[in-house]
Amino acid sequence: MTGTVLVTGGTGYIAGELIRQLLAKGWTVHTTVRNKAKSKGILQRRFGNPDEAQFKVFEAELMDDAGWAEAVAGCTHMAHVASPIAASTPKDENEMIVPAREGTLRALRFAKDAGVKRFVQTSSMAAVAYGRSDKVYTVDESDWTDISHPDIYPYVKSKTIAERAARDWIEENGAGMEFVSVNPSMVLGPVDDPDFSPSVEAVKQVLDGSMPMAPDLGFAIVDTRDVADLHVRCLEEPGLANERFLAAGKFMKIIEIADVLRDRLPPEHTRKVPRKIMPNWMVSILSLFNPGVRSIKSEIGKTRNVDPGHALERLGWKTRPEEESIVDCAKSLIEHGVVKT
Repeated sequence: MTGTVLVTGGTGYIAGELIRQLLAKGWTVHTTVRNKAKSKGILQRRFGNPDEAQFKVFEAELMDDAGWAEAVAGCTHMAHVASPIAASTPKDENEMIVPAREGTLRALRFAKDAGVKRFVQTSSMAAVAYGRSDKVYTVDESDWTDISHPDIYPYVKSKTIAERAARDWIEENGAGMEFVSVNPSMVLGPVDDPDFSPSVEAVKQVLDGSMPMAPDLGFAIVDTRDVADLHVRCLEEPGLANERFLAAGKFMKIIEIADVLRDRLPPEHTRKVPRKIMPNWMVSILSLFNPGVRSIKSEIGKTRNVDPGHALERLGWKTRPEEESIVDCAKSLIEHGVVKT
């Protein structure tokens, strides 16, 4: 089954791979970007010059109505992938929360008005697995982040609030439109160009020496190609109203990522890769001066395992080996000159 789908945020890491897979399967794809002129080079590098009848680009922003009606006109499906993400923690959490929530609700409203039948939201593991004091635990699609927990930081809060708001809106206003969420964990895999996703930053820092010791920190890892594949399945599989699928693989600490890189890359590329875990007291000192470290200080020592079994049972989806995603990510960062080892 194919149709016409609007993928929001077409220059993004997940959205780019999703568009590539949809075009290959014969979908007609519309996408939104913030600036068509600035985005033209990125889109051409990723997709070449597909027939305009199959691939159309529109300008639209999360906080403005302009362009949305034109972008979604004629679409049977929408994948709302665009979301604000900051390289550093904002001073005011609403800088992330408001665009995430309002952008999602705007996309939903225009989708409903245009007669879209299936709306897939790219949420996040941030909406599932955070706000707990336990050191080791496992989550599945029924779990939600507790945003009242003292350790919650703005990005986690924004993703949780945005998905909650979407589900509330669908319940009240979404008759006739099916809603599905995909909740990815840390997304790795190859990058298309030097303008890469913040999710790849950990691999970059492990490679380039800016992380001489690895903090006792980790994430469940998933490949961008597999995340896109799960989105495609959510767009195509009938009968998924109000479903929620976790896109995640094995939980790995940063020191384990470092070990994979050292084992699988040539030695000339791994000279700066850390071999030791950073003592927690050192993290505490760094957090006094570095807002980014301060925001993740509460994550130190935690292991958040993810059970993605529902996606396997319902959709037949599974991930490739995490080591493959890590190595492919590193190789592409080196190839594009992002990392000079």
